[in-house]
Amino acid sequence: MRFEDICKKLADAGIENCETEALLLLEKFCAVTPASLPLRKKEDFTLPELINAVERRAERYPLQYILGEWYFYSEKYIVNESCLVPRPDTEILVETAVNNLPQNAVFADLCTGSGCIAISVLANRADCRTLAVELYEDTLALAEKNAELNGVSERFFPLRADVLYPLQISAGSAEPPFDAILSNPPYIRSDVINSLQKETLFEPRMALDGGEDGLIFYRAILTHHAQLLKENGFIAFEIGYDQAALLKELALSHSFTCEIIKDLGGNDRVALLRKNI
Repeated sequence: MRFEDICKKLADAGIENCETEALLLLEKFCAVTPASLPLRKKEDFTLPELINAVERRAERYPLQYILGEWYFYSEKYIVNESCLVPRPDTEILVETAVNNLPQNAVFADLCTGSGCIAISVLANRADCRTLAVELYEDTLALAEKNAELNGVSERFFPLRADVLYPLQISAGSAEPPFDAILSNPPYIRSDVINSLQKETLFEPRMALDGGEDGLIFYRAILTHHAQLLKENGFIAFEIGYDQAALLKELALSHSFTCEIIKDLGGNDRVALLRKNI
């Protein structure tokens, strides 16, 4: 299987960046570097692992899962089927947190998944600490590995819990514990999930499904966890492109203001909530 054969296989499967992905697969399985590719384009690669990977990718199995790792923000993450694939749009949430957290902040990352939000914030704010909450044991273990991989494990405190219910934590003082609550919760409406791009169907449904209207986790966080926020603290949610008006209404009902921040594609992406004092 030559480079052009891989490209054609991927292109025929509807994959747009077929040349980039072909190189990534060759780099992963055959140690072909971008610099050496021009000299090896005509080489016939017969490694079974590569051929299997190309076949799986042609079935629209996520490239990130095949490679086993992916870059997000400026950090590298181990990824597998226990977590969502880290996406560039979510970097807007990280940027929002990095720019708004006060010095020596303690924040919660609810539905942490791979840990990419909390870990990238910690990697770029050496003064901060986080409580990373995740329901699923395998997923939380992956987040812990990623914290260690990126050198922030001493400031990354994992907690296995269901964010749909109150957290059993003690602040250790009368003051609420968190300067901020961050979350990229499941927010896709249940009836929409099966219509998403094919790669998404291989990702864990429980990390996508936000219930009938997509808002079940936002409601739970505001109902059960907002009281854990310090007086001048904030909540930052990733949201769907069509959810801004709903989040503003929900925030107002819980006495929060709501600023909507757009992603690089011009879509509404982050809801920044502050107490309406």
